Amino acid sequence: MIYTLKIKLPNPSDQNDWEYITEVDGGCNLEDLHLIIQGAVEFDNDHMYEFYIANTAHSRERKHFECDDQIICNTTIESFIQTSRGKKMFYLFDYGDSWVFQVSKTRKKPFEAIANISYPNVISQSDFKPEQYPDWDDEDDFEDD
Repeated sequence: MIYTLKIKLPNPSDQNDWEYITEVDGGCNLEDLHLIIQGAVEFDNDHMYEFYIANTAHSRERKHFECDDQIICNTTIESFIQTSRGKKMFYLFDYGDSWVFQVSKTRKKPFEAIANISYPNVISQSDFKPEQYPDWDDEDDFEDD
């Protein structure tokens, strides 16, 4: 079945949250979802990550799906959604910078794959992308005084 997911990165200044809506095959695993999100934000895939289920993004009580555990490859998107009933789903990328994305299933019901459409299928996305390293300035690193 195909699920429609909304992936949102709240902006701390409460302006211009980044949002991405895509249709994905529920049989894909969490590693696949990680790569989908990485491709959408165009981040360098050079940090550890995890998915988790909790009441809020900062809840202490969480069900973890960590990148260095086989559970990432063994958990389908469909089972992740089913496990999260009554809670929220999150994707945390880069434990240092702590990029916390909220993942949610839209109200659109799961449906059979449509011929000639390749999944993941992007439905909509924000006009801007978050900048992974906003304070990085290549020129300053190499300037001679």
